Amino acid sequence: MLDLTRRTRPAAAKDTLVVLTDKARLREVDIERADRQYLLEQLKEGNGPAICDISGRLVMVHQVEKGDRASQLEAARRAGAKMAARLNLARRKEAQLLGLCDDGEAVLALAEGVALANYQFRKYRSDDKQAHTLSKLNVVAPAVKPAELEELSDLVEATGIARDLVNEPLSFLTATQLSSELKNMARNSGFKLTVFDKAQIEALAMGGLLGVNRGSPDPPTFNILEWKPKNAVNKAPIVLVGKGVVYDTGGLSLKPTPHSMDYMKCDMAGAAAVAGALYAVAKRKLPLHVVGLIPATDNRPGGNAYVPGDVLRMHNGLTVEVMNTDAEGRLIMADALSFGERYKPELVLDAATLTGAAARAIGTQGVVAMGTAPEKEFKAL
Repeated sequence: MLDLTRRTRPAAAKDTLVVLTDKARLREVDIERADRQYLLEQLKEGNGPAICDISGRLVMVHQVEKGDRASQLEAARRAGAKMAARLNLARRKEAQLLGLCDDGEAVLALAEGVALANYQFRKYRSDDKQAHTLSKLNVVAPAVKPAELEELSDLVEATGIARDLVNEPLSFLTATQLSSELKNMARNSGFKLTVFDKAQIEALAMGGLLGVNRGSPDPPTFNILEWKPKNAVNKAPIVLVGKGVVYDTGGLSLKPTPHSMDYMKCDMAGAAAVAGALYAVAKRKLPLHVVGLIPATDNRPGGNAYVPGDVLRMHNGLTVEVMNTDAEGRLIMADALSFGERYKPELVLDAATLTGAAARAIGTQGVVAMGTAPEKEFKAL
């Protein structure tokens, strides 16, 4: 994880990232006039961050352009990602970020881009030649408050933990191991964790989760993550539900391997997102009552696997006829959503890698969302 540290003064001759709104403020960077002019010419062309290599010292500049706020911040994040790539290519370990503007949000967005782009999952790598070297970013920006930088650091950490979970293979991350990882997250952040084993899941009559798990040699788990501070401003909790299929072969309705089953270790990304959200909420000690529900299993075509035509009785008593065992996400999510009703929540959000049809409909750069929440909640999301 990238260490984001606040500094009150810039250091001389360090690799420097700059965010500004007024080009005239580039004079405040300790570089020669010719180098400054070279950077200004690049900014005028408008092709991403301006970059100048000054005798081995990298100076990179992003100017906040006019436009809607969301586009400005996304442009800053993307500029930060490009800067991180350049720093790692040059094998740098540390850099400084100068916020030469009053736009603290843009400075934080660029720092976020650097931090997120700096992420790598290298747990199983034996060769460190391509490992990122950047480990620290010193932020010198009067417009950024210390608490804001701390918040960003916590969010980046939570995102990295979620990404790590998504990247883990089934040989490590079974449903039981996922619960163990959640225990570590609970211990390090402060949320409460309750884990139901197979016997408890059977007692709750979660036929969807149990049905999907029938072909697996590993037992399922049902995980309840809860953050309930005494100063919570919401009387009814927000419930987050995340699909925790740690590997999805499709079951007997077997998936094709190329571009499908070969990345199905990621089918628990919804669970990782919920876990990361609870981790961040607890680390920030937000005054919100939030509950996370994660049903976890893998979906495999074992000798006792559920089959097309099977009828499952769900947690709420309804029956479901299975016509395709690769629709397992709907089954385990239905049990979790039904279980969530007992909290009488003010809002329910579920996250799942549910269907490839979503990407075919809108592409890979967006998220398909639907629901019945009031317009205010949709806008907030």
